[in-house]
Amino acid sequence: MYYSAGTYEAFARPEKPEYADQTSAYIIGTGLAGLSAAFYLVRDGQVKGENIHLLEKLELAGGSCDGRKDVRKGFYMRGGREMDNHFECMWDLFRDVPSIETPGISVLDEYYWLNKHDPNYSLCRASEKRGQDAHTDRKFGLDKASALALSKLFMTPEKELENKKISEVLPDSFWSTNFWLYWQTMFAFQRWSSALEMKRYLCRYCHHIDGLPDFSALRFTKYNQYESMILPLVKYLEAHGVRVEYGIDVKNVLISERNGKKLAEKIIYEKEGKEESIDLGEHDLVFITNGSCTDTSCYGDQTTAPDLSKVKPGYGEAWDLWKNIAKQAKHGEYGRPETFCSDPEATNWMSATIETSDEEIIQKIIGVCKRDPRDGKVTTGGIVTVKDSTDNWYLSWTINRQPQFKAQDKNTVLVWVYALSTNKPGNFVKKAMRNCTGEEVCEEWLYHIGVSSDKIENYAKNRCNTTTCYMPYVNAFFQPRKESDRPLVVPKGSANFAFIGQFAETPRDTIFTTEYSIRTGMEAVYTLMNVDRGVPEVWGSQYDVRELLRACFYAVDKKDVSELPLNMKEKFLLKKVLKAVQGTDVELLLKNSGLIK
Repeated sequence: MYYSAGTYEAFARPEKPEYADQTSAYIIGTGLAGLSAAFYLVRDGQVKGENIHLLEKLELAGGSCDGRKDVRKGFYMRGGREMDNHFECMWDLFRDVPSIETPGISVLDEYYWLNKHDPNYSLCRASEKRGQDAHTDRKFGLDKASALALSKLFMTPEKELENKKISEVLPDSFWSTNFWLYWQTMFAFQRWSSALEMKRYLCRYCHHIDGLPDFSALRFTKYNQYESMILPLVKYLEAHGVRVEYGIDVKNVLISERNGKKLAEKIIYEKEGKEESIDLGEHDLVFITNGSCTDTSCYGDQTTAPDLSKVKPGYGEAWDLWKNIAKQAKHGEYGRPETFCSDPEATNWMSATIETSDEEIIQKIIGVCKRDPRDGKVTTGGIVTVKDSTDNWYLSWTINRQPQFKAQDKNTVLVWVYALSTNKPGNFVKKAMRNCTGEEVCEEWLYHIGVSSDKIENYAKNRCNTTTCYMPYVNAFFQPRKESDRPLVVPKGSANFAFIGQFAETPRDTIFTTEYSIRTGMEAVYTLMNVDRGVPEVWGSQYDVRELLRACFYAVDKKDVSELPLNMKEKFLLKKVLKAVQGTDVELLLKNSGLIK
């Protein structure tokens, strides 16, 4: 497997790999990583569809990319996915997956046209004082110490950031900046999150820094992620003869090692309470989804709080599978799951889905986001963060294009709410969010959009329906770690197995994205099948001097260098540098970025 850039290999079809006709593949998990592995086995590995087996414990494919309607309780959306124009592997995949809504075009075509006609941006990034605009005004508000610390983090080698928290590399003044407000709520980082992962995000998305304050960097699907991404991909695979086998609870993959060669020999699973196994032959491949950010999700509804009794630090079906595999490694080469799943108090947050058709509530929504959600277009353009809840639930909410579900009544609006602190009392509801019913979560949201206090209880009960989901491990991949805590996509010496998904390690890319899942699936297939076509490299904006200068300009709130708070020595050195580059291309680059006039 190798990386490539440019169009030479982007549109090439690889030759049929050796042993493609003899190959069978077993993919554990039908999240986006597993489905992507199946796709690349079909399209580029040219494996027969009937020889590809997707093993799924649940009754629905999609993993964490779900979205469903419970006829008794309402709609559930555990989370949403933000995408950008440089998700190279994702667009490589979806350019060949047919749309299930518009005949003759791909999912990529559908998505591209939608976001061209209805571009995403926010008109209110944060609110305060019960629905008033907090006027962050697209400014980052970085002081000199914070700006220098971020620059240093950007340039620090990953090895030096292993096991470090963000709070260990950034100054106290950073936490009160708009930059941190944007960053924390958009990506769900915490002060105790991994400094290594934050560095990756800074490097990966420096080309989008100007779009961070108003979300203009982002793009979204038309419907929920299950109907817009998962369902078309599943239908593509089924059309090629791929089998999805439900009710398969994989417990372990037995791996042997001889003469430096590692070989997966048996898959052990339970089906209908009975233990069974699959013996693996010479040309059988195994793709393992290790870990899950939505493992042990706890659901609540309008009148019931989530039942957290099954949450036990370090345990969960996906974690148990990974632990069983990791135990077989001689030198920790299959990762250390306990790094990520041992402290759910540090890795949880909670979401809610509110359904309403009430005109008074919708008018309050319009008052905040300046758009009518019933127009079928971008509404909030991303999350609205409630600034005065930062010491309480730390609440944010969003309304994507409506309807979010094809089965949704055209007169209703679905609001997705999430909170980073589930163990603190709310501003209005004096309880921890994790202990609240759907009605109570809705009350807190209604309070923050400005509904009159004497109406809140009645409106939450009779004019809205709210479902909730507490996820103890949703931020697990942001835990401080070493590189070796995540196994390589294809461990050294592996002959027939790979790890895929958010807890496999591939260089430079960022977890908690659709791109990361798809990339691991692509890299796994290309490596094990020896596909002779380049995997698109992670977009290299961190190496593009134009993007770096532009990022600097926006990070200092669009000031040129003459307006920066420099001391006498710094001003003297700057003057010498500007004189030295006068009349050169460097001067032109500085002017084009806005840093000099």
